[in-house]
Amino acid sequence: MRVLIIEDEEKTADYLHRGLTEQGYTTDVAREGIEGLHMALESEYAVIILDVMLPGLDGYGVLRALRARKQTPVIMLTARGLREGADDYLGKPFSFLELVARLQALTRRSGGHEPVQISVADLWIDLISRKATRAGVRLDLTAKEFSLLSVLARRQGEILSKTSIAEMVWDVNFDSDANVVEVAIKRLRAKLDGPFEQKLLHTIRGMGYVLESRRVD
Repeated sequence: MRVLIIEDEEKTADYLHRGLTEQGYTTDVAREGIEGLHMALESEYAVIILDVMLPGLDGYGVLRALRARKQTPVIMLTARGLREGADDYLGKPFSFLELVARLQALTRRSGGHEPVQISVADLWIDLISRKATRAGVRLDLTAKEFSLLSVLARRQGEILSKTSIAEMVWDVNFDSDANVVEVAIKRLRAKLDGPFEQKLLHTIRGMGYVLESRRVD
């Protein structure tokens, strides 16, 4: 799945490029509006992520010129995006997992084949409806708890550090020294594992957290 990021802020562009590449997307980056428009018109992309404040030609100008030639799905990084003809929008700062969920929803509507459900043992997660169940029982999760669970589920079996989790669930400017990750993990674990005999969310001392089904002897 090929995605174009049109974003002039280097930190944000690099963060999105790295994160989406790790998620399996083929990602191109343009740092200027005119360059981004040229790439969007000359190549085929499943989705375009478009910022507003761009040198040369701003995001609205890019979107108008693009819409005159193509109907490629666009996620604009401003609440005004929908009024200007974008398919979806996110305001900054944004959750990386929320962005991925929006990408999946757009590609699903446009005929893409991104996976929209994840299972781990008796845990079932629907990324589009943002619902999770264990053994058929609905988990009552907050938006951030669901995003946290989705991060862990997408990388099931892989140990994720507190910093990695923070960058994906919160935003690019997240303060990794805060204890918000530990608090969120504790709350998620109470709902995810508390009522069930089999535990799925594990702490790896000095390294981070991992979601996986472990064999119990």
